[in-house]
Amino acid sequence: MDFEGSKAAGAEGVALRETDAPGLADDRENAPISTKIVISGGFGVGKTTFVGAVSEITPLTTEAVMTQASEGLDDLDSTPGKTTTTVAMDFGRITLDSDLVLYLFGTPGQQRFWFMWDDLVRGAIGAVVLADTRRLADCFPSLDYFESSGLPFVVGVNQFEGSAEYSVDDVRDALSIPDEIPVVICDARKRYSAVDALMSLVMHALART
Repeated sequence: MDFEGSKAAGAEGVALRETDAPGLADDRENAPISTKIVISGGFGVGKTTFVGAVSEITPLTTEAVMTQASEGLDDLDSTPGKTTTTVAMDFGRITLDSDLVLYLFGTPGQQRFWFMWDDLVRGAIGAVVLADTRRLADCFPSLDYFESSGLPFVVGVNQFEGSAEYSVDDVRDALSIPDEIPVVICDARKRYSAVDALMSLVMHALART
C-alpha cells in the first residue's frame, strides 16, 4: 500500500477543509439572528389578524368553527361577526433589516385552551399583549401570566373601527401598567403598525438583558 500517497492525499484534504473553513465561518457570522415572539391577549382581540398582517409567509392558523362549547363563555358583543376561534396557535415569520428573523406564535384566547401557553411561550424573548379598549379586562390573564413568568412584554392597544380612542396614559392607568413597560397604540390589520409594536418589544427585551 502506498502510505506516502495516502498521507499526501490526506494532507491535501485537510488543506482543502482549512481553505473552506473561513468561508463557512463567514456564513455563520452573516446568518440572521432568529428569535421567538408570542402574540397574546383575550378572545377576539386580533391575534390572528396581527400575525397575518406581518408574516412574510402564509401564516399557519388553527382556526376552528365556534361550537356550543363556547356558549356562555365567550363575549361576542364586541365581535358579532366572529364565527371561528384559534384552538392551538397561529404561526408566522417576519425578517427585519435582513439580519433579524422573528418567529411569531399567537396564543389561543379562550380559557379552556390556556393549558397550551407554557409550551408556546417556552424559548420566547418576549410577548405582545393585545388589548381591546371595549373590554380591557379580557387581557388581564395574559398580563398576569407574563408578569409572573418574568417574560418581557409590551401592551399593544388594538384600535378597532368604531371604538373610542384613548391615550396611552389612559390605558396604562386603566390596566395599572408600570411605567417601564411600553404601551403602544396599533392597528393589527396594518403591517407597518404591527411591525412598530414588534420593534417596541424587541427594544424592550434588549433593554432587559
